[in-house]
Amino acid sequence: MINLKLELDQLYNFVSKEELNAFDRQVISAYRKIYNKTGAGNDFLGWVDLPSSTPDDLLDQISAHAKSLQTKSEVFVVIGIGGSYLGARAVIESLNSYFATKKDTPQIIYAGHHISEDYLAELLDYLNNKDYSMAVISKSGTTTEPAIAFRMLRTHIEQKYGVEEARKRIVAITDKSRGALKLLADSEGYTSYVVPDDVGGRYSVLTPVGLLPIAMAGINIHELIAGARKMEAMSRAVQKIHGNPIAQYAAARQALYQKGKTNEIMVNYEPKLFYFSEWWKQLYGESEGKNQKGIFPASVGFTTDLHSMGQYIQDGLRKLFETVISVEKPKHELRIPQADSDLDQLNYIAGKRLSEVNLMAELGTTLAHVDGGVPNLRIRIPEVSEDILGQLIYFFEMACALSGYMLEVNPFDQPGVEAYKKNMFALLGKKGFENQTAELKQRLQQKK
Repeated sequence: MINLKLELDQLYNFVSKEELNAFDRQVISAYRKIYNKTGAGNDFLGWVDLPSSTPDDLLDQISAHAKSLQTKSEVFVVIGIGGSYLGARAVIESLNSYFATKKDTPQIIYAGHHISEDYLAELLDYLNNKDYSMAVISKSGTTTEPAIAFRMLRTHIEQKYGVEEARKRIVAITDKSRGALKLLADSEGYTSYVVPDDVGGRYSVLTPVGLLPIAMAGINIHELIAGARKMEAMSRAVQKIHGNPIAQYAAARQALYQKGKTNEIMVNYEPKLFYFSEWWKQLYGESEGKNQKGIFPASVGFTTDLHSMGQYIQDGLRKLFETVISVEKPKHELRIPQADSDLDQLNYIAGKRLSEVNLMAELGTTLAHVDGGVPNLRIRIPEVSEDILGQLIYFFEMACALSGYMLEVNPFDQPGVEAYKKNMFALLGKKGFENQTAELKQRLQQKK
């Protein structure tokens, strides 16, 4: 049984139940495209049955490998960009302590997700005094940002430990049969895991791409997959709006989009979910933003951002709607103490748990924003755990695929991402891009 609940009470002032249910035919059609593999991008549907088809033996293997690496690693570096690191980071930061790593697990550090010289220099300096190992995650091995980071970190780790020991500390997660990283991994003898051919990067968190780093952080990947399996089973059993929160969410988004609500803001009231929102933004932005279509995904962390973005959300351009992830039970219990002086005027809530105050802030904000013309969708989860995160991941993945097909775009490609790369390669003088180099440099000169 799934534990996630989608609440649409604060939607119906903007979209009626009848209007929402009118999308049922589109939902059913989108499901058929997914399960019959007849829609655009159908060669990238491996994520659909990934939870149920992932063998427990693979989970055991990854868990055991993580344990062996943990014994020699104070730090584990995850080299990747986009879906190659965001999904893992979303889960790790949602479940780990704010201020300490779990006993006998390494600190997880990320590289290859930008090209900051200062960041990488400071990371290499930090690693001089730490025992570490790393995973490099790339289907091709030639994506610029992670390729640069891996080249520099590989040099560092080989100089620190020697080539033979470095080979034992490097894990490659890449294509099963081709690509630069696969060739290097085979020639060097790195332990390797496969990124399935039919799973795109932003849908890959439940493959070894996400599972190895998550296991390195001491998180139970068996329970994560078990949660995803529950949501997968529900989705396959009910392929229509009624009784299926995934379909309801996808339909609600499209109904709001047709009414001019073109910006969706993911809201959380737990800072640990910050990177979950970052993963969600990539998933939806890269999947839907095509052909001058798509809902723009943004995120805020309340109540923090009520003191920065709250004014705009309450009173700005009315193109927004919010999706709130509401957590019922925190892991810890803290109550507000009574004070003799009450100078801060907080005695009226003395004795209350912080989570109760946080909930009232959530409910009060929702009502204020709805009154201000911002529809709210609420996803209520009992807690932040491996099982629940597995459910949430699959929920958003399937809803994204449904939404993309309902929007009549291919939710599994990303043609627009290539434009900046071509310009960058030309400006750097990469072979094969010479014809564009002069033109681009002239355009830049004209802007000066």
